[in-house]
Amino acid sequence: MRIHKLALVALTLTLLAAVSFAQGEGTGGLKGKVRVEKGSAGGVSVVVRKGDQEVTRVTTSTGGDFELPHLAAGIYGLTFRKAGLSVLSIETVEVKAGKTRSLDKLFLNIDEGSIAFIKGSVFSDSGRSFPGVRVELTRVLEDGSLKKLDGRVTNDLGQFSFRLPPEAGKYRLTAKAEHMVAAKDVEVDGAVVYRVALSLIPAH
Repeated sequence: MRIHKLALVALTLTLLAAVSFAQGEGTGGLKGKVRVEKGSAGGVSVVVRKGDQEVTRVTTSTGGDFELPHLAAGIYGLTFRKAGLSVLSIETVEVKAGKTRSLDKLFLNIDEGSIAFIKGSVFSDSGRSFPGVRVELTRVLEDGSLKKLDGRVTNDLGQFSFRLPPEAGKYRLTAKAEHMVAAKDVEVDGAVVYRVALSLIPAH
């Protein structure tokens, strides 16, 4: 009787394994790495679609990696989305049974409609554009202290540009060159372009 029960258990396990294998034969997977123009590649939502219907979704790791196992063999579309970045959609991605397909060249640019720009030019005391000038960007905190954020060197036309989050804040631009200096504060309160002219004067 004991032998009969053991044989029955063994047969049941064999059947379950066969069913699981048969189900697994019809599935595959996708994996890949998302890169971003600026900021962290973590937290990007990866949505898998079959036509217009969502099948599943995952979120990228801090390094931008993602994996989508157990997808039925077929053709899918994928959408990659994160606040502040452009949306990337790719279509006709084929998943083959028993295989994991690796996706590359997944790059999300900054969504320029969701950020603020400070763009400007630096001029000499005689009113001529000044190339090659270092322009420093700092944030003016509530207590009046300064937090250094970024720096740029003006191009051949004396121009510079900074990208910023659209949240309200006060920023200070400082330019220095050949014993001359210029500074100006800019109040940012939305995702628009703020234009600034910095005129260098002799430093005291």
